Amino acid sequence: MSLTGRYWHSLSNNQIECDLCPRACKIAEGQRGFCFVRGNEKGHMQLHTYGRSSGFCIDPIEKKPLNHFYPGTSVLSFGTAGCNLSCRFCQNWDISKSREMQRLQDSASPEAIAQAAKTHGCKSVAMTYNDPVIFLEYAVDTALACRALNIKTVAVTAGYICPAPRKEFFQHIDAANVDLKAFSEEFYKRQTGSSLEVVKETLLYLKTETNVWFEITTLLIPDLNDSDIELNNMTSWIYEQLGPDIPLHFSAFHPDYKLTDRTRTPTNTLTRARQIALKNGLHYVYTGNVHDPEGNSTYCPACKKLLIERDCYTLGKWSITHQQCTHCHHPIPGCFDRSPGHWGSQRKAIQISNNT
Repeated sequence: MSLTGRYWHSLSNNQIECDLCPRACKIAEGQRGFCFVRGNEKGHMQLHTYGRSSGFCIDPIEKKPLNHFYPGTSVLSFGTAGCNLSCRFCQNWDISKSREMQRLQDSASPEAIAQAAKTHGCKSVAMTYNDPVIFLEYAVDTALACRALNIKTVAVTAGYICPAPRKEFFQHIDAANVDLKAFSEEFYKRQTGSSLEVVKETLLYLKTETNVWFEITTLLIPDLNDSDIELNNMTSWIYEQLGPDIPLHFSAFHPDYKLTDRTRTPTNTLTRARQIALKNGLHYVYTGNVHDPEGNSTYCPACKKLLIERDCYTLGKWSITHQQCTHCHHPIPGCFDRSPGHWGSQRKAIQISNNT
């Protein structure tokens, strides 16, 4: 399926320039931009993945990861193909780096996705696996269809997007997890082909200009972005610019794609990063991709008691009442139902037809 896209302008010789992300790809007739899903057909921007997905799966919301957005509930996850970053360590490279449209085996309209989420009892729909920024039009239409059925929408994104499309994109999103891949321009340039400053602008925009609930994830890669100095600088910036209540997830890296010369992230590296963040004033800091019940769980920043017990994606003790700590009544930021969901650690692949 091909559809006319937004955020582009014409150049000479029938070329167009994409205005979606800071790459500003100049695309000749019949060619595609860096993300491979936005192309030039007869002098107009065409979308090559609208309505097509690499698959649909029902996940625990904690897998996104989101720990303060309706914990324990299920989320219908999907993505397309391609990406506007070139991360050498990509953990979903078979999807995000795909140049083969054969990866897109499933087709579904935004309305069919929303209806499937409702049918399967999902609290939300997540646009993930690859960055939904590059399929903005499909993502926005899906979010609108979900909103009509009272289904929440989640974006898992690197935040590499220009101001105008960023405004349109996030006005339709309920929650986001933003990858803050490191805290140095050198890392972003060499390892991702993008810019830290743009991502910081997106985070500041989410904090100051929207009501989107968002959390941050950093994949810690041994000897590349896990030094005490960098972690201290990053968590200090989050505290000073975004505030102490933004949940931060430190996830373990495993060798993949073009970065197979690194070892897996040791659990003690994640623990060290978490302690640095807590010392710098952040209230909710988590570890991921490792078995660490303490690092997975949520604690009250005031009385320090356990609020949400987590063992990987399985929830246990729950001590939040009316968005407050049950013990001391300290307000707990996020989006919570009166009781947690019970989806647990299930992962269920489904198929969606446009007749759903």
